[in-house]
Amino acid sequence: MPPHVFVVGESVYRIPAAHAHADYDRVCSRERRTPAPSSDVTIRQLPDTLVNQIAAGEVIERPASVVKELVENAIDAGARRIDIDLEEGGVRLIRVRDDGGGIAPEELALAVQRHATSKISSLDDLEAVATLGFRGEALPSIASVSRFIIASRRGDDDHGIALAVDGGRVGEPAPKQQPAGTTVEVRDLFYNVPARRKFLRAERTELGHIEEWLRQLALARPDVELRVSHNGKPLRRYKGDGGALFSGERLAETLSEEFLANALQVDHAAPLSTDSGSLMRLSGWIAQPAYSRASTDQQYLFVNGRAVRDRSIAHAVKQAYADVLFHGRQPAYVLFLEVDPRRVDVNVHPAKHEVRFRDGRAIHDFVYRTLQAALAETRAGAPAGVSAGMPGEVASPSSFPSSMDLGASSSTPSPYAQAWNRPMPQTGLGLRVDDARAAYAALYAAPSSQPQPAVRPLPETQDGEVPPLGYAIAQLHGIYILSETADGLIVVDMHAAHERIGYEKLKTAHDSVGLRMQPLLVPQTVAVSEREAETAEREAATLAALGFEITRSGPQSIALRGVPALLAEGEVEALFRDVIADLVEHGASRRVASARDELLATMACHGAVRANRRLSLPEMNALLREMEATERSGQCNHGRPTWAKFTLGEIDRWFLRGR
Repeated sequence: MPPHVFVVGESVYRIPAAHAHADYDRVCSRERRTPAPSSDVTIRQLPDTLVNQIAAGEVIERPASVVKELVENAIDAGARRIDIDLEEGGVRLIRVRDDGGGIAPEELALAVQRHATSKISSLDDLEAVATLGFRGEALPSIASVSRFIIASRRGDDDHGIALAVDGGRVGEPAPKQQPAGTTVEVRDLFYNVPARRKFLRAERTELGHIEEWLRQLALARPDVELRVSHNGKPLRRYKGDGGALFSGERLAETLSEEFLANALQVDHAAPLSTDSGSLMRLSGWIAQPAYSRASTDQQYLFVNGRAVRDRSIAHAVKQAYADVLFHGRQPAYVLFLEVDPRRVDVNVHPAKHEVRFRDGRAIHDFVYRTLQAALAETRAGAPAGVSAGMPGEVASPSSFPSSMDLGASSSTPSPYAQAWNRPMPQTGLGLRVDDARAAYAALYAAPSSQPQPAVRPLPETQDGEVPPLGYAIAQLHGIYILSETADGLIVVDMHAAHERIGYEKLKTAHDSVGLRMQPLLVPQTVAVSEREAETAEREAATLAALGFEITRSGPQSIALRGVPALLAEGEVEALFRDVIADLVEHGASRRVASARDELLATMACHGAVRANRRLSLPEMNALLREMEATERSGQCNHGRPTWAKFTLGEIDRWFLRGR
């Protein structure tokens, strides 16, 4: 039975015949409750106060947003000390005082007008923004939803001048005693926008958001002193010492002593692109895989000194850790990315939390390769922590030269860059498990029938130094190797360590051959979106390098004509879809390499020595030497640690020696 058609007001409804009467009554009832549109609707200019309140909805989310905008203005004004006074988590009061350059008396009223700024004056300035703020929206937006007072004095002025704004209503400037610099006072945030105020959280929660943002700032600008008080009591002080961050003090203060003890320094520069003539530089610290987190609470990224969130770079970091991080855990890092400001668009988010890169793929690949090479150096026995080998000449991020000024000679070759270009060793090691086992047969032969002495003296190397993992002295429960070092005891999980050694050898052997493509007798059609089809067609060369031969067979379909040979027996269609999704979102993909690595990891696991396999001392020592020479040997293929060290001092404390 065809449906009934009802016209109610200006709406047309098609209702199944079986429900016609009931639905008609319901529709008519709803239409009676809906007011008819006004016939005299006109376009009108919104009042300035309402415009500022609308803008505040985008810029000012909570008290932490106000602190961020005011402190960034202070830094842009050249402040070296900033005092932040808070009450009730910033809801009742936020007062920010700085010792910056100040505002001219005749310009103070202009500072609270929309889109009034001293930081840009042309499109060229906007395309090369080097300051933290530039929109000119912060002060008028804040002033429209609070009781606002700004007072300022330049260093050579006789007195300061103050201006009050109450809920967007601007008063008259008046003289005021004021030290050099600027003081901004924000009281009763959202008092005139009760709907917004209801969404604020408890005092402790709002204060926590402010503290977290100040922690970011303390990492980015160790040269600025920050003093914070809450409800009249001192809360925190970050001393303005430009070298504090790089001596490790600021890292320990903001992130913890444990992060400092596990931090690896990264500092590398590379050409941004072949035609730009500028460099990109990545510096900072990444935590060793053993120091991982359940959440992303210790992930800090700064682009040209600006704290941002970027999915592409976060993806690159996660990919770099993929081979060494335990499942479900998150890496910790503090990274500073320096690129030519003209190649970064910072004007893509109202609160400036995000940026857009002109060379997104190059930057993603650069971050991934830099961190992957750094993590490759996490060999068993290598010293951990910033204090282990941290060069003192590294400059603070605030003094980094712009990428426009970085020349090729300004950055010394890093071991990470050397690792990228290191040729893969040629080897006849195949990809079958039997071949992997045969390669280790000579090293891990059956235990010798010759009796071993009960106690051996600690042997020495030719140069008189003990290797990092020392020399084996015993095997515990057929699982762990006990090794004596110059300053303590090493315990090694022999299966996990041997698994990593075999895995790295298999990867090296496979990399020397490259990804082979296996043609399909019958092309396989894959249905995709039109955007994905366009990406696949555009990136055909990239897909070929990953082992896929494709042709576009329709507006929303791709014909697979060849697939990676090593993975041909798996779910190649699902793998291809994942690769295309990565190319669309990140401009690069490691899905094929990850799938290959999973297969090689399984092979290495099957080829590794098992529990209760008795090893001789020479075999155990051979395993220790292999660990010292193998990349990423500090973790097994699944991210578990392969070794642990106990110093003599720790062991002495177990037995209360010296007390």
